[in-house]
Amino acid sequence: MADYLRIATEEAYAPAELLERYAELLRKQPGVDPGFDSLWGFFLGKSERAQRLAARIQDLGEGRIRDMDEAGIAKQVLALTAPGVQVFDAPTATSLARSFNDQLAEAIGRHPERFAGLAAIALTTDSSTLTSIANDYDYQHVFSRQVLALGQPGDVLLAITTSGGSKNVIAAARAAHERDMRVVALTGRGGGELGRALGDGDVHVCVPHDVTARIQEVHVLVLHCLCDGIDCLLLGTE
Repeated sequence: MADYLRIATEEAYAPAELLERYAELLRKQPGVDPGFDSLWGFFLGKSERAQRLAARIQDLGEGRIRDMDEAGIAKQVLALTAPGVQVFDAPTATSLARSFNDQLAEAIGRHPERFAGLAAIALTTDSSTLTSIANDYDYQHVFSRQVLALGQPGDVLLAITTSGGSKNVIAAARAAHERDMRVVALTGRGGGELGRALGDGDVHVCVPHDVTARIQEVHVLVLHCLCDGIDCLLLGTE
């Protein structure tokens, strides 16, 4: 059997400043989000296990590498722990994001053979953002508003719609073009309006089928292939 690397993806990192701010949120706004309270109430607790785990997710040095070696992990793809900075106001979140990104970049620079960082944002997971945009503006803009706010020139938007006709996904693709981003679109049934909205620099994977289940099954396979390709091109795996 050929040699291969074991890569752990989305490995959590939580700098001390982030944990301090989470603790402040728990003190000032208890009960706002039961999931947040439960998770970070544990990590910020006084038990020996909680303190040990909290110390582990703060470490970007020899301690983390030692744990990786013991688990047989060759490389980690680092990510700021959820919910990241999204729970703060925009100026605070922006400042923290820049600082934490610098810390991750520094760690990757010190240990390039062990750490890797790939930035990705799921536009479907922030319930506060989704509901506020849908209620105050229009559900058609729940993704496009986020793309305009978060997207940077050279970024890539992964847009998935079985029919190619989802209005909010099409709006997101057009917003991506406004931000000089490229779009990778997964569609079916001929590609629909999204297929027609794509530009020369975009990628369109259209499943030539009319049955939703078959189209989505192929989409899952394509997503796995994309992940394998990213691992190969950016992380050096085969």
